[in-house]
Amino acid sequence: MCNTDKKKNTKWILVFGLSVGVSIGLQGCGGGGDGDNTNITLTEEQTALNAIVERLNLAVSPTAGRTIPDINDPLATLGRKLFFSESLSGDQDVACASCHHPMLGGADALSLPVGVNATQPQVLGEGRVDGDNLPDVPRNSPTIFNMALWDTGLFWDSRVESSGKEAGQNGAGSTISTPDSGFGIADANAGDNLVVAQARFPVTSAEEMKDTTFENGSNNDTIRGHLAARVGDYGAGERELLTNQWLGAFQAGFNSSADAITLITYDNIAIALAEYQRSMVFVNSPWQNYLDGDTTALTDQQVEGALLFFTDTAQGGAGCVNCHSGSLFSDGLHHTVGFPQIGPGKNSGNDDDFGRELISGDIDDRYRFRTPSLLNIAVTAPYGHAGAYGSLDRVLRHYNNPRNTVNDYFNDDRLCDLEQFENVSGCNSLYNTARSHSMDAISKLEDEQDDGTSQLDNVNINGNERDQLEAFLNALTDPCVLDRSCMIDWIADEVDDNPDDQVLVATDEFGVPL
Repeated sequence: MCNTDKKKNTKWILVFGLSVGVSIGLQGCGGGGDGDNTNITLTEEQTALNAIVERLNLAVSPTAGRTIPDINDPLATLGRKLFFSESLSGDQDVACASCHHPMLGGADALSLPVGVNATQPQVLGEGRVDGDNLPDVPRNSPTIFNMALWDTGLFWDSRVESSGKEAGQNGAGSTISTPDSGFGIADANAGDNLVVAQARFPVTSAEEMKDTTFENGSNNDTIRGHLAARVGDYGAGERELLTNQWLGAFQAGFNSSADAITLITYDNIAIALAEYQRSMVFVNSPWQNYLDGDTTALTDQQVEGALLFFTDTAQGGAGCVNCHSGSLFSDGLHHTVGFPQIGPGKNSGNDDDFGRELISGDIDDRYRFRTPSLLNIAVTAPYGHAGAYGSLDRVLRHYNNPRNTVNDYFNDDRLCDLEQFENVSGCNSLYNTARSHSMDAISKLEDEQDDGTSQLDNVNINGNERDQLEAFLNALTDPCVLDRSCMIDWIADEVDDNPDDQVLVATDEFGVPL
């Protein structure tokens, strides 16, 4: 039988300031189940990394203790139909999946989303434009992958937020505040978890799904009620859909024989949408395989990148773990990082975006945004709250010297290097105040660094170390999200998921199905 207590010869090395034991000829249990011992010799870097894993308690499954829906559950299946239906948009020209498609990293592969009024509504990613070729949605589309793993808040500013932030609860352990209730005030209609609460808001945004022509001037509840009535074929929405077989779909999803007015409410729509999104948990990455005991899951370069990631800057590392912590690789908090501000911004009329301050009202929160998860980060470019950086290399360069990087961004017109803007006429004169707003954010970051409130240390990594970090970040991606055959259960079927003839059958700009 396997003996895990065999003595090990150990030498001590110093890696990034950590004194760790390196096991030579480490005895481990073989994976073949035949009871034989297998000699596993760890490299010095692997042993150093394993010490960090133990110290930070990283060797746990991100889903441990959580209840994750199966995509084949009736409610999740109903949610898939709704998520891909253009009937939930005011003018019936955009679906939730238009900005959050499973084959685009759970997002849209754009710096800034094009919601309503796309010239070709079925085209997603590069090539999706509206009449003036400029996006109207002010912030980058966050991925919907692994939404079931968030316990703090959703959206870039956590405007949907758990009051208690209980670990493993996805917001179900306490009250939830939303834009309907106000910051820190429990929303009685938020629903059972953060994802249900989140599903109530994109349909109310004029830029994302509602447009200005549908229920203009109405409050959020009226907008949602009209959409539910449209799907349910009653009241204000009666006969708005030429084809409507939603009642049978809802009866199957909720295992109920209730009528449409009873069953097809926006509360139930949000529940189904949430179950679909919560089923999209993709965490079987090379990194997780390494944590589960497969010492061959990471390349040497990825191991070296992990050491940099988890080691403090004072000890020669990159200090990424200061914000990107835990199995989700996010502390769920809000930080000033000074990424370039491009696009129309969230502040009314001046192309700026004050971030968390717009929700909390606290000037200290100006330019702070929620730390994104790094799981599946390789497939969620462009990066940052405004999608200003098109590659991980650009992000890593930013952290090395934020002020110089942002200055170079505008000096070199790098906005126009982004796929979304490269063919826009007059690109180099777009967003004339973007530079000054971006430098305001950099000054805020530097003030926080000076007074010791910033988690972003001055990083000093060279090109080789950037390559190592990027290699490690790529190891956080579940291979399933790159494989359409693996993702097929989360993509609406043109026949089976089409109760209203409004299903989004998405393509890229060349007409290739996503």
